[in-house]
Amino acid sequence: MKRCLARIGLFVFSYCSLTMAQDATMFRGNLQHTGVYKAAGVPKFNAIRWKFHTGGRVIGSPAIVKGMVFVGSTDGNFYAIDAESGTEKWKFTTKAWEVSSAAADSGVVFFLSYDGNFYALDAATGLLKWKFKTEGERHYAGTHLHYLQPATESMPDPWDFYLSSPVVWSGTAYFGSSDGNVYALDALSGALKWKFKTGDVVHSSPAISDGTLYVGSWDRNLYAIDAATGKEKWRFKTGDDPDAHNHIGIQSSPAVVDGVVYFGSRDAYAYAVDAATGQQLWKFSTDGSWVNNSMVVQNGKAYFGTSIPGIMHAVDAKTGKVVFDLPTGTPVFASMALAGDMLYLGTFGGKLTAIDLNKQKPAWVFETDGAKQNAGSMTNADGSIKFETVFSSPNLYYEDMVLAVHKLFTMGTILSSPAVVGDTVYFGSTDGNLYALQ
Repeated sequence: MKRCLARIGLFVFSYCSLTMAQDATMFRGNLQHTGVYKAAGVPKFNAIRWKFHTGGRVIGSPAIVKGMVFVGSTDGNFYAIDAESGTEKWKFTTKAWEVSSAAADSGVVFFLSYDGNFYALDAATGLLKWKFKTEGERHYAGTHLHYLQPATESMPDPWDFYLSSPVVWSGTAYFGSSDGNVYALDALSGALKWKFKTGDVVHSSPAISDGTLYVGSWDRNLYAIDAATGKEKWRFKTGDDPDAHNHIGIQSSPAVVDGVVYFGSRDAYAYAVDAATGQQLWKFSTDGSWVNNSMVVQNGKAYFGTSIPGIMHAVDAKTGKVVFDLPTGTPVFASMALAGDMLYLGTFGGKLTAIDLNKQKPAWVFETDGAKQNAGSMTNADGSIKFETVFSSPNLYYEDMVLAVHKLFTMGTILSSPAVVGDTVYFGSTDGNLYALQ
């Protein structure tokens, strides 16, 4: 009798564990990239479940599938990590920065590398199944970016941190490339199905809804493309900035909810457009601050963060009107994640904040190792950045900005968007760690 009860108890426990622990198979959790996870999450922080250290920065977001965590690092490796223990299962070496978030489907894990290849690996073993060569991956570049000198010199943008992350649907892997193309590849063979040319670098990650692919480009346009054929359905153009070239282009990835596409732009607006027609429904001004992250949309509200000053905005999803705001201290580049009543937000200052959406205030805050060690010397009492300390030169040349960004990274900056599976939140940091919090 006791054995039977024990077996029943074990079955119930296993069943509950499986139902609570929904996999996060791709960037932002689903094809529509809503950032909403069907998980218990961490309403109250208990402990670091584990942390896994790499030899570089962890910028991409983790994918968690069947007890495995997949993530890349700027140390030139792509890792598979046991989700329970945090131990390495395998790694695949490319000798290039890995900042694209992975997607996993049918036992295969996909990601884009700075070496110019799109990879498909066996998820269990890490063995290469196939790779596809793009025309080259690079940073967005322009002249006089951020008012930097020399004004006539073309320079890579030091604030362009990501590559496009893939989405897999109906046997096809889709992703954007720095060569300006959006690619559709056969997921089994890597054969090219189609490619769509935009006017500039594509580091936005495509979302798919009802057979349509939505993606932004640094050419300032959001595109709606037929996912089966690669034919353009419509495009929506965001704002221009002909003088400084630092307030143009779409670095944000779109989210699609209830027939509406939500996205941000460097033109200092957040947008909502009709998914069928591309007609603007509303736009929200951030008073000059970039919206580089992707919106989380649920229960009639849209959530997103801004660069400088760092603010988390909660707006009405139908009107774009403010519901509430929370200051974040430092810029928000990472997209947020929502599970239950908690919104998880990472900042440049190396803090992960769990926001109670019912109370509209933080429930708990976690600091990365980098933040604990170095944030104090670079931030004020209110958490904002001491720009006079970080930007040591009054005459900003390109090299000064690059050095400043690297200095900020020592705070354990969170550029990796959190993924929530079961009772654990997973995210990476520029301190080299992948964290699992419970």
